[in-house]
Amino acid sequence: MKPVRAAAAIALIPALACLGSCALVHEEWEPAAPPPGPIAGLEPSPERPEATPPPGGETSIEDAVLLAVENNRSLRVERLEPAIIRTFEEQERAAFDPVLSAEYHFDRARSGEEGTDGEVSETARGGGAAVSERLPTGTDIDLRMESERTGDEDTADQYSTRAGLSVTQSLLRGWGVAVNLADLRQARLDTIYSEYEFRGFAENLVAEVEKTYWQYVLARRGVEIVRQSLDLAQQQLEDARHRIRVGQLAETELAAGEAEVALRQESLINARSLVESLQVKLLRLLYPPRLSGSGREILPRTEPTVLPLPPDALADHVAVALRLRPDLNQAALLVQKGSLEVVQTRNGLLPRLDIFIVLGKTGYAESFGDSFRDLNGDGYDLSAGVEFEFPPINREARARDDRAELTERQYQESLQNLTDLARQDVELAFIEMQRARQQVDATAITRRFQEEKLRAETAKFRAGQATALQVAGAQRFSQPKRQREENGIACRHVRDGDAMGDL
Repeated sequence: MKPVRAAAAIALIPALACLGSCALVHEEWEPAAPPPGPIAGLEPSPERPEATPPPGGETSIEDAVLLAVENNRSLRVERLEPAIIRTFEEQERAAFDPVLSAEYHFDRARSGEEGTDGEVSETARGGGAAVSERLPTGTDIDLRMESERTGDEDTADQYSTRAGLSVTQSLLRGWGVAVNLADLRQARLDTIYSEYEFRGFAENLVAEVEKTYWQYVLARRGVEIVRQSLDLAQQQLEDARHRIRVGQLAETELAAGEAEVALRQESLINARSLVESLQVKLLRLLYPPRLSGSGREILPRTEPTVLPLPPDALADHVAVALRLRPDLNQAALLVQKGSLEVVQTRNGLLPRLDIFIVLGKTGYAESFGDSFRDLNGDGYDLSAGVEFEFPPINREARARDDRAELTERQYQESLQNLTDLARQDVELAFIEMQRARQQVDATAITRRFQEEKLRAETAKFRAGQATALQVAGAQRFSQPKRQREENGIACRHVRDGDAMGDL
C-alpha cells in the first residue's frame, strides 16, 4: 500500500490546486458594476415564433410595442449579439482549465560496425501521462507519470517508472490574481457592454414604434380633416354658383372657389399618401409579413388622451437618466476596461522573476509492476532554482503602458462628456414636453376664435360684404388649427415619449 499512498499524495497536490483555481476564477473576477437585469420579453430566443397580429387589423399602442418586440427583424439580429460576446468569457476562462496529455515513443539504436562482434543494438519504448494547469495566482503546475522499457540483445529488459511534480511561480511579472484575471474580467465587461447595447437598441425601437404609431394616428386624422375641408370648399363653391345664377355675385368670384377646391383636392392626395407611407413603415416595425400579404391596413385603437397629472420634477428625470441610460453605462464599463488594461501594462514593466521546483521519484526493476512499487524507495530527484529576465530599455512595454493610461483618461473624459449631454437631452426634452402641454390649451383657444372669424366671414359673404377668397382664407386657417388642436395631444404623446427615451 505504500507505493499507492505515495502516488496518491503527489496526485493530491494538483487536485487541490485545481479546486483553488476554480474558486479564484469564480469568486474574484466579477466586475464592480453588476450586469443589467433581463428585459422582459427580450431574452435571446431565436426559435421564438412570430407573434400573430390582432384580429381585424385593430392595434393599440401596447399591441404595437409587443408586436415589434416579437417580430422586428432588426431586434432579432441584435438579440443574438450578447450570446455571441458571452462565448469570449468561456474562451478566456479556458486559460485556467487543466490540460491532460499522453505520449508513447519507440526508439532503436545500433552502435558498432555491422557484422562485427562490437555491434550493439538497443531498443527503448515507453510512454506517460500528465496533467498541467495554470492558476490565476501566476502558478504553473505540472504532474506527470512516465514509464520506459530499455534493453539490448545481451542484457535483460529494464523498466523505469517516474512520478514527478513541477511547480513554477511568478514573483514579479505575471504574479497575482489581478493581472492574470484581467483578460477574463475584460471579457465579462464586454458581455455587459453588449447587454447594455441591446437594451439601448430595444429602447430606441420602442420609442420609434410609439412615435410612428402616433404619427400614423395624426395622418389618419389629417385625412379626415382635409376631406371635411374639401367638402366645405365644394359646398362654398356650389353656394357661389347659385348666387352667381341669381345675380348676387359676379362671375369673377367663381375662380377663387374653384381654385380652393383644387387646392384642397391636392391636399387630400398628399394626406392619403402620407398615411400609406406611415402604414408601410409601421408594418415593417410590427409585422413584416404583412408588407407582401393581405390585410395591410392598420386600424389604431388607442386614442390620444390628456394626462391630468403634472410631470415629475426635472431633477428626478435627470437622476433616472444618469442611472439607466445605456450609453452612460457603456461608457462607465469602458472606464473599467481601461483600468484593467493599465493593470496589465504596469505588470509588463516589471522584470521576469520565476522560482521553480521539480520533485520526482523513480523506480527501477525488471518488470513494470516492480518499478511502480519501487517508487516508495529512497531514491528521488529534486531541482529548484530562479529564472530572471529584464530588458534594460523595455521600450515596447513602456509604450503599451503609456497608451493604456492615455486611453483610460480618454474614457473618463468621454464619460463626463456623455453625462453632460445626458443632462442636456433630458432638460431640453422636459422643456419641449412642457411647451407641448401648454400649446394644447393655447391652440384650443385659437381654434375657437378662428371658427368665430369663419362664421363672421361667411355671414359677410352671404350679405355681399366679403369675397369668396376671404372666406376660403378663413377656412384654410381654421381647419389646420382644428387639426393641430385635435392632434396636439398625440403630438404631446410623441414628445413625452422622446423625453422618456432620454431617461
